[in-house]
Amino acid sequence: MSSNAPQSGEAAAPTGYDVNAVEAWIRDNVPALKPPLAWTRLEGGHSNLTYLIVDTQGNEAVIRRPPMGELLPKAHDMAREWTLISALGKTPVPVPKALGFCEDKSVIGAQFYIMGRIDGRPLYNAEDTRRYVPMELRTTLAHSFFDVLADLHSVDPDAVGLGDLGKRDDYIGRQLKTWYRSWNASIEGAKLDDPRAHALQKYFLDNLPEQGPVRVVHGDYGLHNTLIGADGKVAAVVDWEISTLGDPLADLAYALNQWAEPTDPPPVRATPPTTEPGFPSRREMADRYAARTGRDLSRLDYYIGFNRWKSAAIVHGVYSRYMEGKKSSAGVDLAGLKRGILRSLEQSEQAIERLEKR
Repeated sequence: MSSNAPQSGEAAAPTGYDVNAVEAWIRDNVPALKPPLAWTRLEGGHSNLTYLIVDTQGNEAVIRRPPMGELLPKAHDMAREWTLISALGKTPVPVPKALGFCEDKSVIGAQFYIMGRIDGRPLYNAEDTRRYVPMELRTTLAHSFFDVLADLHSVDPDAVGLGDLGKRDDYIGRQLKTWYRSWNASIEGAKLDDPRAHALQKYFLDNLPEQGPVRVVHGDYGLHNTLIGADGKVAAVVDWEISTLGDPLADLAYALNQWAEPTDPPPVRATPPTTEPGFPSRREMADRYAARTGRDLSRLDYYIGFNRWKSAAIVHGVYSRYMEGKKSSAGVDLAGLKRGILRSLEQSEQAIERLEKR
């Protein structure tokens, strides 16, 4: 979901929704809304079909369903997102209000859920920062962003009904095995292999830290998956579909890797939001997180390196599908994707070198 503010109007019937069926279901299950509804498409949201809906009394909400077509078994999991925002709504973690979940796929052919509208917008690039976050609010935004992550990692999943969200042990070990399989399976199609991918995977397995207390990990926590209010603070965290139970330091490292600094190497794709002046550094934000949670970050570079390696494996798989013609590469910067893979491996190596020098 790119924003809970409309990005583009749409006069035609909403894609993927039977309006009459949805509105009938809402009449019976969502007392906060009074159909008929006005529908406006919201862009973004990992291709999930997301609309702003407004009822006859001006009440606003957001409806969300998976994209059309055949999906991978665990992709675009609306039930998981609903479970998370329902549970986290009782905690300090800001999430949209959970209004209704339709488990019955016969209504529109897929599960969908409805949540409250949040007055905020995500940040995808430096232009968004210049447009929506004035200089005097950038430190406020940085503090809020990492404080919210610290608050998420302070929630006991068992206490809020999320204790069975996923497997509780060996979070990083399982991911190392999964993404290493992906790397090896993609070598032929990508016509790209790199000895660092194999050496790093072995290093991470051989030096696996002991996992601390299990916490909910978002899995893709970045400014693109938060809605930033006019006050510069995180108004809501969205896109929970890959969230699970795991090691919070892996989640922190992912967020720090996304927190680009002006002195970082030139970006492969869009210039990140935090390369604009006025944002605190990654080090400052890691220290703030440590002070708020009390967690030991002495091995943070292990998690930084792991996430860089994982990013390389993910993009390697995407690159392979393009190279094999399984996805249209029209308008895609294939050379940039390849550079991104190799740069991620290089950054992973650098993180491990820092760790070994400690």
